[in-house]
Amino acid sequence: MKNRIILWGLTSLAFAAMAAAGGFFYFHTYSPDRNKYPVRGIDVSHHQGQIDWRRVAADDVAFAIIKATEGGDHVDRAFASNLLEARAAGIAVGAYHFFTFCRPGADQAKNFISVVPHDQPMLPPVVDVEFGGNCPQRPSPEQLNAELQAFLGPVEQAFGKTAIVYLTDEAEAAYAGQIATRPLWLRSLLVEPDRHDWIYWQYHNRGRVDGIAGDVDLNVLQGGPEKLAALLTPAH
Repeated sequence: MKNRIILWGLTSLAFAAMAAAGGFFYFHTYSPDRNKYPVRGIDVSHHQGQIDWRRVAADDVAFAIIKATEGGDHVDRAFASNLLEARAAGIAVGAYHFFTFCRPGADQAKNFISVVPHDQPMLPPVVDVEFGGNCPQRPSPEQLNAELQAFLGPVEQAFGKTAIVYLTDEAEAAYAGQIATRPLWLRSLLVEPDRHDWIYWQYHNRGRVDGIAGDVDLNVLQGGPEKLAALLTPAH
């Protein structure tokens, strides 16, 4: 009996280890159907360190959304170099702003507009709304909407394009449908979003791409290369 218990325990451990290994492999190799979503992209900041953008471009990456600013005065130290080198590698580039709940939206708009070039082909500007890494206060939907509108108005006027709003799962649950109506960039790890009104879908937060040491966020575009070209087209 004792031997059977030990054997059962070892067998259970073996199955648990296999399940864990299978889950780890699935997590790190997951990618949406390329026939359905053929255009892949990444989003980066200085946290990715030095990036070899030519290797990134060669690894089936068509677009990159690069962190430019945060709050009313912070500028990502890698933004300028990432923007220049990614564009030189032939990647369609865009910029995003991390929206803090602690500063007026108008101040944050001035920061973003002062940093991101207006005279170059760019994907639509993105405002990142999430709780992680933000200040502790949690504005009501009405309060957030007012500050977001104060941000979006000047930014959209400056760049001549409708902005895209990035929402994490938590932020979507708290604010979706109650804040500025804009095209969406949704974060839904390993599961296709249950809504279809999105432009970008971030499906992985620990992906791997050649040319980047360590983890990077992976995304797909809803649409093919023609959609990406349309997003990149300068405003008239």
